[in-house]
Amino acid sequence: MIYLLEDDENIRDLTVYALQNSGFPVRGFPLPSEFRAAVVEEVPDLVLLDIMLPEEDGLSVLRWLRSNTPTKQLPIMMLSAKGTEFDKVTGLDSGADDYLAKPFGVMELISRVRALLRRTAKDSEPESELSIGTIQLDIVRHRVMVSGNMVALTVKEFDLLELLMRNHGLVMRREQILQSVWGYDFIGESRTVDVHIRTLRAKLGEGGELIETVRGIGYRMNAEHESI
Repeated sequence: MIYLLEDDENIRDLTVYALQNSGFPVRGFPLPSEFRAAVVEEVPDLVLLDIMLPEEDGLSVLRWLRSNTPTKQLPIMMLSAKGTEFDKVTGLDSGADDYLAKPFGVMELISRVRALLRRTAKDSEPESELSIGTIQLDIVRHRVMVSGNMVALTVKEFDLLELLMRNHGLVMRREQILQSVWGYDFIGESRTVDVHIRTLRAKLGEGGELIETVRGIGYRMNAEHESI
């Protein structure tokens, strides 16, 4: 999923249309506040970010993305009418992965998006070990430790814990959890998730306190100050 933050409706609609026609799922946002809310709900695969925006400028949004763990490594391309060398250097030094000056050609945009996704995909090997609070998860050895003590989990409990830890700080909806852990073809109610969460918390002991219930939505691994 690609997120586009662009307040100019014509540019936003054209860019969304071009990306969708090239096979990319994309969502466009006119306001930083709407964009931030969407990122908290679901982190995209890539962000296209305008600089001159209402509410706050794009560089401020960029700093916000880079300062939070779930989005720290997110590929970001700046799109801006500010096309001087100084502006490009400022954007790149602030944490952008690429910078495309307006007006830009649709074909160049698509090409750069593909190149950026390819480049970041090579550097995005999933971590084999995760650690949050008192919980340590070893993916390769399929081992869980809480405060140095081994904890025995079922396959689904392990997969559920890994999902929450990889997305720490983000709210995972019950439907998302069902799809990720049990598969898209799983026929069941969200109650299945609740039962497994309760069992997982019990097995994790003190570590189970890190799994928060978000009423009416789902669950979140509490990373305290690391969450968005």
